Amino acid sequence: MKTCRRFRISGIVQGVGFRYYAQKQALRLGLAGWVRNLPGGEVELLACGRPERLNELHAWLLQGPTGASVSGVQVETPEVVTDPVGFAIR
Repeated sequence: MKTCRRFRISGIVQGVGFRYYAQKQALRLGLAGWVRNLPGGEVELLACGRPERLNELHAWLLQGPTGASVSGVQVETPEVVTDPVGFAIR
């Protein structure tokens, strides 16, 4: 079963390679989607795949890469998602 989740990560998450490492982690877990910086200093990530893999990604997002300082991760299930292919940095 495939599901999608949207994550909004706050803290010191821009300028530390967060998007690159999030993409690498998502691909390692076999997830599809995208990650992007938001104007307010947060990072937004949409990932689709098996629920247990999304849970693994969520656990990683709570820590982030070296240099990041994650203060929070909001999770929501988007209502409508076109089935993404690959994992893009936007």
